[in-house]
Amino acid sequence: MGLELVHVVDDDPAMRDSLAFLLETAGFAVRLYESGTALLERLATLVSGCVLTDIRMPGLDGLDLIRHLRETGNTLPVVVMTGHGDVPLAVEAMKRGACDFIEKPFDDEVLLRALRHALSPGSAATAADPTVQDFLQRIETLSERERQVFDRLVTGATSKEIGRALDISPRTVEIYRAKLMAKTQAASLQDLVRRAVLAGLA
Repeated sequence: MGLELVHVVDDDPAMRDSLAFLLETAGFAVRLYESGTALLERLATLVSGCVLTDIRMPGLDGLDLIRHLRETGNTLPVVVMTGHGDVPLAVEAMKRGACDFIEKPFDDEVLLRALRHALSPGSAATAADPTVQDFLQRIETLSERERQVFDRLVTGATSKEIGRALDISPRTVEIYRAKLMAKTQAASLQDLVRRAVLAGLA
């Protein structure tokens, strides 16, 4: 059996080299592309593996790349790398068909875990995923205020913005956030957003 293949798309040469070293060391086969366009030019060869793409790139960005892949019928799983605080873009990417996102700067193990999950058989079959049903049940346990904070968190709003919208202090928002994270058992904001998108709540 061959190595799992990761198609890395990033306009930063240093980032491409760094990712290639990390992934090859972890046992993946790697192909590098300096742009979304470069990857699309090789579309016919994209028959296995998964795509790891930056979301903010000149020309064809990560969102456009996902759209082009899906429009041409390519179903390779896509993991998106976003800048810190790019939650709205990450939500949009997942709605367009990305299976996961990770925020830069990220821990190596977080990236490797996301890629292994993306490459695991059946990772796209989320509708009947018991973890999605479990998450939906946990959402039902949120208080009205916790749900208001949740709804704004998963659109990328900051604690200050949520506080202004709900007329409460950012500190109070943080308290509600901690409570809802505990109730939903989300490990991080990234995890919360991912689950919310898969459950159709973002």
